Amino acid sequence: MKKQLGILMALLLMILPALTALAETPDAAADTSGSWAQINQTIARPENWQQYVESSPFALGESVPMEDYPGYSLVQYGTYPAIDGSTVCVPLGMELARQHLGLEEGDLPGFVTFSTTHNAYVRLIEGRANPSVSILSRSAVLDPEAPVRLFLGTEPSREELQMAEEAGVELVKVPFCYDAFVFLVNGSNPVDNLTVKQIQMIYTGEIIHWDKVGGKAGEMIFAYQRPQNSGSQTAMENLVMQGIPLAAARPSLVTSGMGELVYQIGDYNNGPRALGYSYLYYVNGMYKSGDVKVISVDGTEPSEDNLRSGKYPFTTCYYAVYVKGDTETEAFVQWLTGEEGQKCVRQAGYIPVMDVE
Repeated sequence: MKKQLGILMALLLMILPALTALAETPDAAADTSGSWAQINQTIARPENWQQYVESSPFALGESVPMEDYPGYSLVQYGTYPAIDGSTVCVPLGMELARQHLGLEEGDLPGFVTFSTTHNAYVRLIEGRANPSVSILSRSAVLDPEAPVRLFLGTEPSREELQMAEEAGVELVKVPFCYDAFVFLVNGSNPVDNLTVKQIQMIYTGEIIHWDKVGGKAGEMIFAYQRPQNSGSQTAMENLVMQGIPLAAARPSLVTSGMGELVYQIGDYNNGPRALGYSYLYYVNGMYKSGDVKVISVDGTEPSEDNLRSGKYPFTTCYYAVYVKGDTETEAFVQWLTGEEGQKCVRQAGYIPVMDVE
C-alpha cells in the first residue's frame, strides 16, 4: 500500500500543474481524459463572491501523516461526500468546495476533477472511487479509495438505469437547477430558428440540406452527435427525439467530448453546414470556439424566464443523484436544494430550481 501511495503521490504532484494550466488556457487541446479536458475557459471565483455557509456539517475527515513522506498527509472524506459528475457541473463542484471546505482557488482544479457523465454514473453505481480526484493541496492527498457517493449532472440514460437495477442499486435523483439543451450553428449560417419537427427530421435523415429549413441552397447539413450514454446524447434521445430513432451518424460526425463538438461548430471550415447540440451553461461559459450561435426553437429563446416557465421546448435540469439509503449524502442533497444551497447554485452561475437571489 505504501508503495502504491508513493507512486500516486509522485503522479499527483506532476498532474496538478497540468490540470491548473488546462483550466486557465483558452486554447488547450481537447481529449477524453476527464472534465478538465473539455473546458477551455477559466473557471474562477465569481466577482462579489459571498460566503453563504458559515458553519458546515459537511467536512473532510481525519488527516493521517504519511510516514514515508514527511510533511505530507492522507485525508479522509469524512461527512463531505466524494463527488463525481458531468463536465457541465464542474463550476458547481468548485463552489461547493469553496463554501464548505474553504479550499484555496489553486487547489480546486485537483479537488474537482469529474470523470464525465457515464464514467461517474458507473462509479456511483458500483461504489468505485474516482481516481482523478486525489489532490487536496500540494501537501495532502485525498483517500484514493473513497467511493463516489454523489453525482452532479445530467439524468441517467436507460442503460445506466439498467446497470443500477442489475447491481441492486436504487438511484435517487433530485433536480437542483434548470438549463437549456440548445442547438448550435456556425455564425455564418443564416438560420436563427428551427422547429422541433425540423430538428427531428434532420436527425432522422429526412432533411439533409439547409435550404429546406431556411439556410443556403446546396449546403448539406453536417448533423453532429455525441456517443451513447454521454449526457448530451441522453438528452437528445429523451428530450428531443422522444422515442424517434436517430439516424446513425458517420464516425466523423460523432464527437467524443463536449468541447470537440463546440469546436467543430465554430470551425470556419464547416461554415454554414454544421449543426450540433450542447447545454447553454457550457456553451456560454466553459468552452469557446470560433463563431458559434445558439438558435431558438419554435421561435423561443432559451432565456431564464422561458426555462422557468417551461416555454422553451428543451428545458432540462441537472440532478444530484445518490444511492438510496445513504443518509449522509441525502442530507447534503437536502442542503443543496434548500435556500442556502440554492444561493450557492445561483452564485456559480446556474439557474436554481428555487427562486433565490
